[in-house]
Amino acid sequence: MYTDGALYLGLAGETRVTMPLNMCNRHGLIAGASGTGKTITMKVMAESFSDAGVPVFLCDVKGDVSGIAEPGAQSAGMEKRIDKFGLRTSFSYRGYPVSFWDIYQEKGHPVRCTVSDMGPDLLSRLLGLSPAQQGVLDIVFKIADDRGLLLLDMKDLRAMLGYVGEHREEFITTYGNISVQSLGAVVRSLLPLERQGGGLFFGEPDLDIRDWFRTAPDGRGVVNVLDCVKLVQNPALYASFLLWMLSELFEVLPEAGDLDKPKLVFFFDEAHMLFADAPKALVQKIEQVVKLIRSKGVGIYFVSQSPSDIPDSVLAQLSNRVQHALRAYTPAEQKAVKAAAQAFRENPAFKAADVIMELGVGEALVSVLDEEGVPGMVQRTAIVCPQSLMAPAQESTRRSALAGDGMEKYDKGVDSESAYEMLQEEQAQAEKQAALDAEREAFEKEKAAFEAQKAKEEEAARKKAEKEAEAQRKKLEKALEREEAQRQRAAERRKAQLERQLINTGAQVLRRGLLGTLFGGKK
Repeated sequence: MYTDGALYLGLAGETRVTMPLNMCNRHGLIAGASGTGKTITMKVMAESFSDAGVPVFLCDVKGDVSGIAEPGAQSAGMEKRIDKFGLRTSFSYRGYPVSFWDIYQEKGHPVRCTVSDMGPDLLSRLLGLSPAQQGVLDIVFKIADDRGLLLLDMKDLRAMLGYVGEHREEFITTYGNISVQSLGAVVRSLLPLERQGGGLFFGEPDLDIRDWFRTAPDGRGVVNVLDCVKLVQNPALYASFLLWMLSELFEVLPEAGDLDKPKLVFFFDEAHMLFADAPKALVQKIEQVVKLIRSKGVGIYFVSQSPSDIPDSVLAQLSNRVQHALRAYTPAEQKAVKAAAQAFRENPAFKAADVIMELGVGEALVSVLDEEGVPGMVQRTAIVCPQSLMAPAQESTRRSALAGDGMEKYDKGVDSESAYEMLQEEQAQAEKQAALDAEREAFEKEKAAFEAQKAKEEEAARKKAEKEAEAQRKKLEKALEREEAQRQRAAERRKAQLERQLINTGAQVLRRGLLGTLFGGKK
């Protein structure tokens, strides 16, 4: 409950325990064993922030946080608690303005981001890539950027990795060495993320983080509830979402300094899922963002069973703490209890390590910063009761909230033309060109064969014609020879005949001459 510029968390004896609104962006931790009241505390704080006009983001791990959209149910137990906390005149059962979100697109508006928004640095940290593998991923993003190939979803990234692998020899001189082993490692590292639902998380329309900074018409902050019942079973995707969201907030929001109230408050339930087996680089990035995002006016509250679930580097940034009961049945658990107790500013009235194991359901050790930023003395506190329903919301309530929150623009996915489609088109064009080239080559071969056959036939015809011409020439020559021989024979016969005639004529003349001589010139 919000009152007088502070969150009313509960009672320590007769003393009200409050958390100043201007210190709420110093981050916090809500811890405790299962069933000790962590979720109730988270809902009480979320309601208070909403009443103060601060938008809230909640992880709904068990499905019961959705009840914040409906008024609480009146009961004898609730009425006793209302009187106990002195809320008779100010308490009312009521629901809060809620937007439901779901990465798996089943129980809320889809939450998406593009691969390009995630970027090679965050993606490498998330996938736990080695420096060499990260270098290859940097090259893949650079090639995509240089060639105007948008990386929006997982199929774009896979298509780009395949494309670079096929053309790596072309890119080595321009972008550096691209080993097949590193490419293969990047592809393999995507498999767990895809199996856990990365194909749904990466895509369009991508979430504009500013849509979580909304207030209802009555001035209360909108409570954005992310359905995590399925998500917490997939830590790689849960960590992807957290890392992207915090980085996006850090990039989008301007420096704000110290504000009267946060711009936005996040609650991450089952926070140990974010850090279980997380690569060191990922933890370092989360730590960096958690440190710096305070100055952007954003508060982050991790909810987990034990403070030991949170890395020390992150735990050190959590100034506001609500510690519910812990159990200490093993040496490791006893050590965790001792560590949790030592994190508080000591209260001389009791020993925190003993009280942690004695707390009942709905009780907690609370230590928050005062208005000057000084950690308050730890107090054993009975947490105030929530005003909304302490059970899952009805399906009709969920549908009504989804239809009336103005976020329907995210409901229908968009498959824009991006790297996958462009590379598919390029491949289709290449295949088409290859088919045309093959067809042209076949045509050229057929043409060459035809021309060769034609040349062969022409050569054969030429040779045949030459042979026939030669035969004709020889025939003609023989005919001419025969004619010449006939002329020769005719000429010889004529000559012989003329000679005979000449001989005959000469003989006659001679005979006449002789006779004339003999007979005095007379015959």
